Amino acid sequence: MISLPFWFIAALAIKMEDSGPIFYSQERVGQGGMRFRSWKFRSMIVESDEQFGPLQAGADDPRITRVGRLLRATAMDELPQLWNIFCGDMSFVGPRALLPGEIEVGGSGEPVPVEKIPDYMERLQIRPGLTGLAQVYAPRDIPRPQKFRYDLFYIKKQSFLLDLKLIGLSVWISLRGKWEYRGHKF
Repeated sequence: MISLPFWFIAALAIKMEDSGPIFYSQERVGQGGMRFRSWKFRSMIVESDEQFGPLQAGADDPRITRVGRLLRATAMDELPQLWNIFCGDMSFVGPRALLPGEIEVGGSGEPVPVEKIPDYMERLQIRPGLTGLAQVYAPRDIPRPQKFRYDLFYIKKQSFLLDLKLIGLSVWISLRGKWEYRGHKF
């Protein structure tokens, strides 16, 4: 309920910028390999996947709209994932929800089935999270296997206090608008 005014502001800003769809959804892989539809506020130009193919967003990515830059920097684009948490597909803290075919940063641009990525099965032990160790501590553009190390460390060390710390740091990063920053976020 607290986030509803932000939903309204984000939706209005997206519509005013280009009249395109407000939401963007993708199939993601969750706990136990179950597939679910993940929701976000649209931060890229309309039909960017169709025009450019599935690519990892990079620094100064021309596909990201002006409103999208603000949404991504503050993580407001991810507010609709609260619905995924409510439905039980995600939790507040955990590994990032993966696409069925991940695109590697600095790779060829070809999707790699997640099943072929080392340590993939271990990540499926718990629900993916809105935030997590990799999202908070890992530099944005590191290769997927390195991000997975953060996820595996979280799975082994998971605790209520660690979750509270990660949520607190995530709020701090959001308030400072540093989610898209390529260095340390806090």
